[in-house]
Amino acid sequence: MNKVVIMGAGRVGETTAQILAEQEICREVVLIDIREDAPQGVALDILQTSPFFNFDTLVAGSNDPADLADADLVVITAGIPRKPGMSRSDVLDTNVSIIDGIVDNILRFSPNSMILVVSNPVDVLTWRVWQRTGWGRERVFGQAGVLDASRMAAFLAMETGFSSRDITTLVLGGHGDSMVPVPRFCTINGVPISHFISETRIQDIIQRTREGGAEILALRKNSSAYDAPGASVAAMVDAISHNRKRLLPCVAILQGEYGQADIAMGVPCVLNEKGLAEVVELDLNPDEMSSFQRSAAAVSQDINRLRD
Repeated sequence: MNKVVIMGAGRVGETTAQILAEQEICREVVLIDIREDAPQGVALDILQTSPFFNFDTLVAGSNDPADLADADLVVITAGIPRKPGMSRSDVLDTNVSIIDGIVDNILRFSPNSMILVVSNPVDVLTWRVWQRTGWGRERVFGQAGVLDASRMAAFLAMETGFSSRDITTLVLGGHGDSMVPVPRFCTINGVPISHFISETRIQDIIQRTREGGAEILALRKNSSAYDAPGASVAAMVDAISHNRKRLLPCVAILQGEYGQADIAMGVPCVLNEKGLAEVVELDLNPDEMSSFQRSAAAVSQDINRLRD
């Protein structure tokens, strides 16, 4: 991949740019933000780390949407963040208007790119971007499940003492209180987590995963999470840039999978050089499917606000 544009030079955008540059996942990273001089400052700061991390990725900041031109992938992180006590849905109305303007600029200056949505509420905004562009779902997708799964894996490592490298987790559904961690598909080097942890502790970890973002927001008080979100975005970009065909939980437009259509939800997806290559439909048991349907109903409620 040659050029990745990050729309929004806030903390998530900055962390994402740093990792993309440091790991040389693409040749050029451009941060675009409406705040005068802010993206230029971020870009310069990142460039000055290059002697320490030994990279020569091109990093630039801009206030001009015309610099979207020739982007292979556009990552949208712009929008107002949550404050303590707010849900992701609480920022919907403001962030929809921001995202609509960004999408219009993408259509104008970079009509052949892919779009990775990070801004919250990510499920609803991914649907909105897909609807507004009219593009196929392989080119419009969102980040959430990778982050939620990494949080669950970190909590399992803390609980068991095992290396996080050996822990595999799966989180489906909407990115919020109705997300659906699926412990049946969670393992420690292939061994089910139920072999090591009681059902009570598993349920505690599931709930902590659901509240993972809110926990960090409450602790930081003046900032939501950005390190793990940035790393999650970079993992997805890496899968696309290097055509890795990775199976990752992403926000995808569903077209009948899991009994849902015309909705964006977190499901297992295959990412390759074309973007979202495939949605993998798992055989969920009745309890898992019921949880997934409840999550879909919550996402649909917000999507229907945009239809009205």
